[in-house]
Amino acid sequence: MKLFGIAGHSGMGKTTLLERLVPVMAARGLVVSLIKHSHKNIDIDRPGKDSYRLRESGCKEVLLLGNDRWALMHELRGAPEPSLDYLLDRMQHCDLVLVEGFKNGHFPKLEVWRESENKTTLWPDWPGIVAIASDKPPRTPEEVAVTPGLAQLDLSDTAAIAGFVLTHAATRQI
Repeated sequence: MKLFGIAGHSGMGKTTLLERLVPVMAARGLVVSLIKHSHKNIDIDRPGKDSYRLRESGCKEVLLLGNDRWALMHELRGAPEPSLDYLLDRMQHCDLVLVEGFKNGHFPKLEVWRESENKTTLWPDWPGIVAIASDKPPRTPEEVAVTPGLAQLDLSDTAAIAGFVLTHAATRQI
């Protein structure tokens, strides 16, 4: 199992990039999974449904199976968030796990950055960022000198980004 992160401020286009990357990688015969870390409260269940009612009644886990998919909901109930390793241990085997979030994780990441959003880059403050995919024109030689070893990719070149991700993904040590 290999691991690679997609990072960036909210609104930069991380999900849009992932929507383009996954089919390209799947077309290469790879099984791709995703872990998304959100700092918001999430709920994939709906009030009034049996699974919601039973989860709210105090179940620690509820596994919901339907015709097309299943989902395991685990209630933290005040417990600390699990580590990325803990979550990875629960995933079925795949070729590549793309990770959105886990900013302090020490694994390779690509930052999605749009100049129009008027925000600073996460690089160099986040560990693991090895490239920036941007809508900004290619860097000048002066900019390259300031960021040696940091690849800059064209955000619209999905094939090049997919190739970079596959080349730089870390093999997960079990």
